[in-house]
Amino acid sequence: MYTIKHAAELTGVPVATLRAWERRYAVVTPRRTDSGYRLYDDHSLGTITAIRDLVASGWSVRQAAAEVKRHRADPGHPPGDAPAVPGSAAALGPAAVAGGDRPFGDLVAVAAELDVSGLASLLDDRFSRGSFETVVDGWLMPALDELGMAWADGRVGVAGEHLVSHAVGRRLAAAYEAAAHNPLGARVVLGLPPGAHHELGILAFATAARRAGLATTYLGADVPAKDWAAAVTRHEVRGAVLSVVREEDLVGLRAVVALVREARPRFRVAVGGRYQHLAPEGTAPLGHTIADAAARLARELID
Repeated sequence: MYTIKHAAELTGVPVATLRAWERRYAVVTPRRTDSGYRLYDDHSLGTITAIRDLVASGWSVRQAAAEVKRHRADPGHPPGDAPAVPGSAAALGPAAVAGGDRPFGDLVAVAAELDVSGLASLLDDRFSRGSFETVVDGWLMPALDELGMAWADGRVGVAGEHLVSHAVGRRLAAAYEAAAHNPLGARVVLGLPPGAHHELGILAFATAARRAGLATTYLGADVPAKDWAAAVTRHEVRGAVLSVVREEDLVGLRAVVALVREARPRFRVAVGGRYQHLAPEGTAPLGHTIADAAARLARELID
C-alpha cells in the first residue's frame, strides 16, 4: 500500500490532482487508515497512470476517466482504443495538439493570464464552429473540466477560474434566452438542489432541452427542496431535471426527491452531473452527453 505522497511520486501526478480526480471522477477510491490517511494499492496506481497517459496524449480528464472505467467493465477493451470523441484531441487529429491549438487547454491559458479579450475571442471562435450542442459536448464541458484541474493543481488562480465561469455563464444564459421557446411543448423545471452552486452544466442542458422542443422553466442554483415541490405542482409540469456536480450535492438532491415524491408520487425526476449514479432510487440518470440526453428526454416526455 502507498500513501498519497508516495503514489504521487510513483505516478508523476501531483497530490492535489490525485485528490481532485478522486473527488471529481470517483475512478480511484483509496482505502483510509483509522486516522483518515489515503492508501493506494497497485491497481489504483495502474488506474492513475492510465488516466495520466491518456491526458498527456490530448484527452480531457473527464474522457480519460470514462475510458478507464469502460476498460474496467470490459478488460478486452484496452484504454485509449475507443472511437474518437467529438471535439477530443483524437477527433481533431494530432496536428491540433502538436500545432499549439490545444482543444481544451486554450481555456486554461486565458484563465491563467486573466486575458479578458482573449477569452471573449475564444468563446466567439468556439461557438462559431458548430451547433450549440456540438460545441458544448465536444469542447466546452471538457475544457471546463481541464480548468477545474488547473485550479486544483495551482496553474490557475481563483480569479482566473471566476473570470471564465462568469463569462461562460453569461454566454450560456444568452443562448438559453435565444433558444426558441415552445409553449406547447412538454414542460420541465430545471435547476440545482439546495446547497449546490455549480450551474454551468445544468444551464447548458436547459438550453439544449429548450432547443429540443421542451417548454423549460429554469430555476437556477441552490433551490430549496420545498420550492422544488411547489414548482412541480404548477403549470402542468411533466418532469424535473437536477444536476449533482459534487458528492456533497447528493444530500440536497435526496431532500428534493423526497418532497417531490410526496407532492407527486409518480413524478419523473431526471438527474445529470458527475454523481448522477448515486442519485436516489427511482430517478432517471441522464448520462454525460448533453445533446443525447436532451433529445432523449424530449422524446420520452412526448411519448
